Amino acid sequence: MSNTPRVFVGATTLLMAGMASAAALQTVTAAMNNSPGVRVIATDRITGLVTLSAARPVNRSDLTAAITQAGYTVLA
Repeated sequence: MSNTPRVFVGATTLLMAGMASAAALQTVTAAMNNSPGVRVIATDRITGLVTLSAARPVNRSDLTAAITQAGYTVLA
């Protein structure tokens, strides 16, 4: 995942820390869905993977900031 471009359009996957509960998953999903043009399309609590889709160019650092503000960490 480290080879994912910093700015992307389309689908990408993030590896998250601390998404063991349904509440954590909902919080992270809401944080990402609040970013304009971004929608979460798949999540896996066990692995911590979140796949999302961006309809317009999105900077990964903006998503990371939103997730950090929600209290979680993007590992990759």
